Amino acid sequence: MADYGLYLVIIVAGWLATDMWRWLGVIAGNRLQEGSEALAWVRAVATALVMAVTAKLIVFPAGTLESSPLWLRLTAAGLGFAAFLLLGQRVIVGVLVPLAILAAGLLWL
Repeated sequence: MADYGLYLVIIVAGWLATDMWRWLGVIAGNRLQEGSEALAWVRAVATALVMAVTAKLIVFPAGTLESSPLWLRLTAAGLGFAAFLLLGQRVIVGVLVPLAILAAGLLWL
């Protein structure tokens, strides 16, 4: 039983550490007005974080992408973004187009 106690502590601590912030975010988010500066700031920070992670994955990839050349990753990202904008800003387009370009480029190389 003592062995399972450690796992229970880890699960509860992990749940409390993440779930607490989710609930605080929900409470704070409900009080923000749709056009407020605070909400614009939150959106800007969230967008910046997503773009930073994306840029890190493109410039400093790990795993299979590590063997692909930088020009291929940049081309796939650029053309994928262009397709996303041109084809109605559909997320599926922004995912599948660069994936297809990367796959074709890796097969061609």
